[in-house]
Amino acid sequence: MIALQQFFLDHQHHSFGNSLIVHADCFEWMGGIAKNCIHAIVTDPPYGVKEYNVDQIEKRANSNGGIWRIPPSFDGSNRAPLPRFTALNQKERDILYRFFVEWSKLAVRVLVPGGHLFIASNAFLSQLVFTALVEGGLEFRGELIRLVRTFRGGDRPKNAEEAFPEVCSMPRSCYEPWGIFRKPMPQGMKLSDCLREYGTGGLRRISIDQPFNDVIFSERTPRRERDIADHPSLKPQSFLRQIVRASLPLDQGWVLDPFMGSGSTVAAAQAQNIACIGVERFADYFELAKDAIPRLAHLSIEDRMSQLSLLDDWEI
Repeated sequence: MIALQQFFLDHQHHSFGNSLIVHADCFEWMGGIAKNCIHAIVTDPPYGVKEYNVDQIEKRANSNGGIWRIPPSFDGSNRAPLPRFTALNQKERDILYRFFVEWSKLAVRVLVPGGHLFIASNAFLSQLVFTALVEGGLEFRGELIRLVRTFRGGDRPKNAEEAFPEVCSMPRSCYEPWGIFRKPMPQGMKLSDCLREYGTGGLRRISIDQPFNDVIFSERTPRRERDIADHPSLKPQSFLRQIVRASLPLDQGWVLDPFMGSGSTVAAAQAQNIACIGVERFADYFELAKDAIPRLAHLSIEDRMSQLSLLDDWEI
């Protein structure tokens, strides 16, 4: 496996055992590392084009909104701000599409043949983003549905709530789509040959008797994890650890999160002794990840698949 030092590229970095985080723009970094050296990518990228610009981050911090929707309190709890993806105009959607086409080309460059990509999305933008990734050269392999009830959607018409009390502008979100993609295997190569040569091509089973499934019941990110890593799109360790594990069919190789945020993917890998690289261009999140990753990785995560109750978590 490629030496850890070859991923530094003169960028500020910090290591955690067999894992590494790098303070860099992922486009520059992915264009500079060696080709065919990453075995899987697991990531939750920004989708609003502008939601992580400095002015929008400041508006979120000051509860002024901007592209961020500041949800009302519920049962005495303040809910995390959510990006207002419906605020994107056609020009911004076109920019988003080209962004992911070019990023997909870089993903194809760094992945070994047969390497998988798991990418978080949302129902509003997934069709656009998934199409862009295919245009960039990745092979669409399916969709993973994270069943989780959030506070996105279901709102009455803005500034006309009383006039239309029985109308919602969009359905209340009860799932999160993750695209599953793969770098194409060499022409004529069978999966078994790809596994032998590259250690990739398939997904790791849950057990000998149970394959990996494309639907995962998930919790919302627990407060104890949010207290460790204050990031607006933080995914729970109970979910991420399943995805990271599945991405390496033979439990060998490098996992990459090029939009690392506060480091939750790297932490999920560290918890399972999987080598992972996180890349983050914002200095504040890079610094946060240094402390958050080991703390998240050391959390004991129960088997939420058996603990979740549909009646309690889904209000059905």
